[in-house]
Amino acid sequence: MTNTPKTKVLVSDLAKSFKMHLRDGLEIPVVSGVNFSVSAGECVVLGGPSGSGKSSILKMIYANYRCQKGQILITDGDEIVNVADATPRRIIRLRETTIGYVSQFLRAIPRVPALTLVAEPLMAQGVAEDEAFERAGNLLSRLNVPERLWQLPPATFSGGEQQRVNIARGFIAHYPILLLDEPTASLDAANRAVVVELVEEKKTQGVAMVGILHDHDVRDAIADRIIDVTSFASAA
Repeated sequence: MTNTPKTKVLVSDLAKSFKMHLRDGLEIPVVSGVNFSVSAGECVVLGGPSGSGKSSILKMIYANYRCQKGQILITDGDEIVNVADATPRRIIRLRETTIGYVSQFLRAIPRVPALTLVAEPLMAQGVAEDEAFERAGNLLSRLNVPERLWQLPPATFSGGEQQRVNIARGFIAHYPILLLDEPTASLDAANRAVVVELVEEKKTQGVAMVGILHDHDVRDAIADRIIDVTSFASAA
């Protein structure tokens, strides 16, 4: 496999196992021989049952997990970066400008208002504060988060409201690569539809996306390709 200007993510011969230190160093294989690429404007969904290694692959692309073997090539402007052996400092820069991550769980700083949390990624990319807050409010409205909640910390919200704040924070800034970890889990039909729209808008902007979605309706609506992870797990 070779990288091309349109290719944003190239995963090649990736392997991951976990070492059980409390079990005399026993190694538990997770995935092996993982190969796929994602182009600009494409959404690739990792399919397979729980425990097949989908989350591990996503976390290796984001460098939360290190792989034992293989390459994860990321197009960062004019540079190709191998996440598998990149330095921590380089990983931080990638996360600031190139790779976004939308999780189903909100990990927010206590007492920070929802509006500020959503606006922060924009301001980190150089958007003026007034514009960032305006765009954050528009996106929260679109995701049906009531304006009366915007100045409150999300820790006081319901689970569904927290998730929508998290989605807004993940989608608001521009990242050429976006990782989606069950973004529609527990959402109602109306808000699932908003997420589908947001994904389609990112596609038109040329964003390359890798996702995990157990909601088959949403998966079928946004996926350009579905990769069966069980083939990699069985080879482990």
